[in-house]
Amino acid sequence: MRVCIIPARGGSKRIPGKNLKSFIGRPIIAYAIEVAKKCALFDRIIVSTDDNEIAAIANELGAEVPFIRPASISDDHATTLDVIKHAIEWLQADTDKTIEAVCCLYATVPFTRAMDLVEGLALLESHNTQYTFAATRFSFPIQRSIRLNKDENVEMFWPEHFSTRSQDLEPAYHDAGMFYWGRPDAFLSGLPIFAPHSKVVQIPHYRVQDIDEPDDWIRAEMLYQILSQRGEL
Repeated sequence: MRVCIIPARGGSKRIPGKNLKSFIGRPIIAYAIEVAKKCALFDRIIVSTDDNEIAAIANELGAEVPFIRPASISDDHATTLDVIKHAIEWLQADTDKTIEAVCCLYATVPFTRAMDLVEGLALLESHNTQYTFAATRFSFPIQRSIRLNKDENVEMFWPEHFSTRSQDLEPAYHDAGMFYWGRPDAFLSGLPIFAPHSKVVQIPHYRVQDIDEPDDWIRAEMLYQILSQRGEL
């Protein structure tokens, strides 16, 4: 059995009501549920939430909400791993079917495509890996990054690369914050994701946008409309 778990708690401070906020006319969580259904990979699509309104909308959109997430893993200090572990443990107690793979799919990332999820599962199943996840390349070489010291003066993190050509520097990548495929035992044991037992689905950085602040929301809507017009979503 393959399971999609969509974390969606009710208490968002920076963007109130974030998981149900209208994104180009639809609750933003609708995009995650839709892509999970579209990829046709999952036996169950479960939304983990502590909020009754989110639960009702998720059910209307075709996802399951078979439990209400405990308050102990619904505050600002709860981690994604806490939420996924709880959901897996609940499922293992609820069914006699073997869980082969679990995908944590974030609720507020409308740029995830079905083919990204398909590629992530293929990587998980065809290699000796514990996790696969979406990652994107930094658009600027991190080796030439700078910081401001205590006197607000500029320092390079790696001054030895001041004169190194950009094309000669090793590319660096970061988590795109879209999804994590993993084996149940890896999630349950707390195995770190960013390690050699993981592989990545490479996402172009023009299709990656964190939505943490109101300005991010505006930018994301504009980006989504452009990508939709280009046929890239």
